[in-house]
Amino acid sequence: MFGRISSVAFAAVLVSSCAASSAEEISESAQDTGGLSSDLAALVAQPQTGSINPDATKDAEFFRNTPERFKPFVAVCNPWDEWDKPAPAFQIHGNTYHVGTCGISAILITGEQGHILIDGGTEAGADIIAANIASLGFEIGDVEYILHSHEHFDHAAGIAHLQRLSGARLIASPRAKLVLESGVVADDDPQAGMHDPFPAATVFQTIEDGEAVELSAIRATAIFTPGHSPGAISWQWRSCEGESCYWMVYADSLSPVSSDAYRFSDHPEYLAAYEAGLERLGRTQCDILLTPHPSHSRMIRRMRTDAMIQPAACAYYAMDKVRDIEARLEREAGGDQ
Repeated sequence: MFGRISSVAFAAVLVSSCAASSAEEISESAQDTGGLSSDLAALVAQPQTGSINPDATKDAEFFRNTPERFKPFVAVCNPWDEWDKPAPAFQIHGNTYHVGTCGISAILITGEQGHILIDGGTEAGADIIAANIASLGFEIGDVEYILHSHEHFDHAAGIAHLQRLSGARLIASPRAKLVLESGVVADDDPQAGMHDPFPAATVFQTIEDGEAVELSAIRATAIFTPGHSPGAISWQWRSCEGESCYWMVYADSLSPVSSDAYRFSDHPEYLAAYEAGLERLGRTQCDILLTPHPSHSRMIRRMRTDAMIQPAACAYYAMDKVRDIEARLEREAGGDQ
């Protein structure tokens, strides 16, 4: 069993917490004792399976429930698509935009005094991100800060180029700082030795868990979620469209991927930090969930069915990752990866 909390207990704690923080969006049938509404109980119980068939015919029926703003992306992109496949930029909600590729997210949060960009994609993806920002009518030079999710090449290799284009200041976790400034994955990263070095960027300053990057009306709060990498950060901010305001969360990948030689069970301190980050994420107010790989949060399916707003999404996502880690530990106990 992963850490001190069983899967069932973890689900109840996280989802009841998330439900309480978003009560206006959820059935009032949940009890004060921490019981779940029937809708939320069903949400936790159902497996994370099913998505769009990449070979599905994208006809009028396919797009029947898809909001107009999402149709161009859904038309071009498929689940688990290529990392450097160009995708049209689109507005997610309010001042939050997706400016990445089909397979790798990059998030632009716009403000009157400048913008914040989260993640820089691959080296090739950086120019796609810059072009997407321009396509929305924003200037790359108005990006004041660049933030990161986890410090691997598929999300960080493009940061150096985007820094040169924009002059933006890079904010990083202390653990990610060394990697971003060297382009070399840390020795204690589960994926150490798996990837080639990537272009080094310049970190302006580090940030600690719970601290926020503030720019005009934007306040992006760091949630340390190590696990997929040692220095990974998830981010939370508020985005409004008229009177409609939602908590946005860009949650890190958090999947237990590693080199063949790495065993998570050999690193109890790392596992404890992994678990603590998942618990922090699961308790976070979260209405619209975004992830570095869109398919980790079933984004295309949610866009197609007009289901981007899901108040229990972070709890659901964290619970799914707990299951992944528990399955990995069981395989390791059986002598498998």
